[in-house]
Amino acid sequence: MGGIFGVVSREECSLDLFFGVDYHSHLGTKRGGMVLCEEGKFQRAIHNISNSPFRTKFERDIEEMSGTIGIGCISDTEPQPLMVRAHFGNFAITTVGRINNVEELVKDLFETGNATFLEMSKGEINATELVATLITREKDIPTGIRAAQEKIDGSMSMLVMTTEGIYAARDLHGRTPLMIGKKDGAFCASFESFAYINLGYIDYKELGPGEVVYITPDSCTDILPPEKKKKVCTFLWVYFGYPASCYEGVNVEDMRYRCGAAMARADKERSDSISGVPDSGIAHAIGYAAESGVPYSRPLVKYTPTWPRSFMPPKQSSRELIAKMKIIPIVDLIKDKRLMLIDDSIVRGTQMKETAEILYAEGAKEVHVRPACPPLLFGCKYLNFSRSTSDLDLIARRVIAEREGEITDEILAEYSDPDSSRYKEMVEEIGRHLHFTSLVYNRLDDMLDSVGIDKECLCTYCWNGKE
Repeated sequence: MGGIFGVVSREECSLDLFFGVDYHSHLGTKRGGMVLCEEGKFQRAIHNISNSPFRTKFERDIEEMSGTIGIGCISDTEPQPLMVRAHFGNFAITTVGRINNVEELVKDLFETGNATFLEMSKGEINATELVATLITREKDIPTGIRAAQEKIDGSMSMLVMTTEGIYAARDLHGRTPLMIGKKDGAFCASFESFAYINLGYIDYKELGPGEVVYITPDSCTDILPPEKKKKVCTFLWVYFGYPASCYEGVNVEDMRYRCGAAMARADKERSDSISGVPDSGIAHAIGYAAESGVPYSRPLVKYTPTWPRSFMPPKQSSRELIAKMKIIPIVDLIKDKRLMLIDDSIVRGTQMKETAEILYAEGAKEVHVRPACPPLLFGCKYLNFSRSTSDLDLIARRVIAEREGEITDEILAEYSDPDSSRYKEMVEEIGRHLHFTSLVYNRLDDMLDSVGIDKECLCTYCWNGKE
């Protein structure tokens, strides 16, 4: 995933930028970066944050950097922000999103101009550099932003910083959020709505899909109006978002309470206690417990001093080890108990299988699992929700492949229908694979109702293949 933050101020803004970016640390685990502009000159710092929090890597940089304009990011992919020299002037850029047609865009750029790209260590092209190149092919930045977004298959929100201000652009279908905050003498742009509250900013506006604004210390000017079609990522509420975040006016924590309550109303199973898998499963579990009347308990706690974020390395063997190491069991709350465990989702199944095995090893009588969303049948093609390289990395798709061999759209449609026999058999098989006493997924309609906005405005691609 990733998160972006930018600020334009009459006064020194380096600390606002530093803390604003840091408040996006839950969205990425690989790299962080900042660019500040002072008297027309850019200063940049980028660090690997895989094994250390953003703050510890940038504390020394922020003592040496200064400026009244700045942008920064937490990224799960390429190094950014980037500094660019173009025919219409110098700018810096940071992005969040995904480009599916990289090769097509690069080929077109090679054939129509003199584009060159710096190759990253794995032979990939920096997606932010590609966006910057697309922008520089146009007459000015606003035209370039819209041209780039229209050419990209996927999703792309961005902040483009000049020496005078910042262009903030939400992706064309609004899959990711972009908020504008305001305080005396300053404006900021932020992926997360809560990231600027402690910095003294108040909500100014939430950009619509495809909307572009230009912020200076004294103004927020509309550059391009919002598009009509909106498809916000539902996982923002279910998993990605921090509890204090609000998207489309809906708070994350509040939505998760409603989501858990809906799961409890639909569930016939009874247990001795309700528990949430730390961290994003906790609010769903609190909602479930409150609705069901079954006590909430914490038989599992995350060791936060060294696992403040959900860092998961790319190798499967390493993921299995990490999944086990970061969760600590409390034996007195587990032994001889029938446990109901709520999590935000089941992706590969690695973490939940390890978690169930921990509980059984500590004497749990039963382990019932309730994910807060339906089975994931499609890898996200818009926001890099998981780092899966294939749909078969998803445990639901693996089970379907084992059962069907050849998979068609018609078969997948049936497996996504919670009232079909194929769906029920798939869920039973997943439960057996992961050694759960029982497994019941949340229904899509109940999850969408818990968000509370028009369902047509929510993306459900990863569950049913529909944008």
